[in-house]
Amino acid sequence: MATLRELYLTTLLGIFFILGTVNASTYLSIQGPISTTLYNNGSVYLGKVGPGESFYILANASTTNNSGYLVNIGWDTIKATKLPSGWYSQQSPLYENPMKIRITVSQNATNGRYPLTLKAINVNNYSKLGNLTFTAYVNVTTNVFALTVLPKKLYSGVDQPATLYININNTGISDDPFLISAIGLPSWNVTDSVISLHGKKDNFTYPIFLGQPGLYKFNLTVSSSSSSLVSESYPIVFQVNTTLYNDYKALGSGVILSPVIFEPAYAFMSFLESLYSYIFH
Repeated sequence: MATLRELYLTTLLGIFFILGTVNASTYLSIQGPISTTLYNNGSVYLGKVGPGESFYILANASTTNNSGYLVNIGWDTIKATKLPSGWYSQQSPLYENPMKIRITVSQNATNGRYPLTLKAINVNNYSKLGNLTFTAYVNVTTNVFALTVLPKKLYSGVDQPATLYININNTGISDDPFLISAIGLPSWNVTDSVISLHGKKDNFTYPIFLGQPGLYKFNLTVSSSSSSLVSESYPIVFQVNTTLYNDYKALGSGVILSPVIFEPAYAFMSFLESLYSYIFH
């Protein structure tokens, strides 16, 4: 007959075995656009994305099997098994590590929260992991970045460039390029394509020059290259004159395109512009 001590030790070992079995569950380690660990039939909220934009889900191929042993290349690919209407995906290439699946939102997607069903696959169940299914949620909205533009008023001489300074804070999960353009200026049709990665703030410059004097009002516009619905604009006033004062002011705030040998002269004229502003303004 078992003693009380033997019963106690047997019970304790049984508890440790059960706990060890629970902790040995197969998992999926998500690396982007957020970091988290998922188990079978788990769910995760990824963040915001604009209509028509694309984003990536990155995951590590390593996991543990049900016995608790590490399997370095356990998952071989990730694919989407159910997406909203009009959305599409590019399955992660086989044996890529980290795995990376690309998902593109429908251009016609309205604002709201959408579920995506995805599956991590162990091809032919070689490592005896089976498959791991999870649900990812994203919020579709046109409000996926914040824009700051300085200055609000530009001064320039004829054919003398002036520069706008632009800060893009990408609060969404897409890394699609942004397009910077000036809307409303005559004979000016220059669009710059820039990259501001998700979760990052980046600074850019946008030079403008015109060949005719005048007072111009236009919008500095930044939009997603994937959708014109994802767009922000700043109203800018651009004063272009042929006066000596405005030529000096443009040199003080513009982009120098002339050879380096002329830089001392530009610096001196910029100093004169600052002195003139201090005395007479």
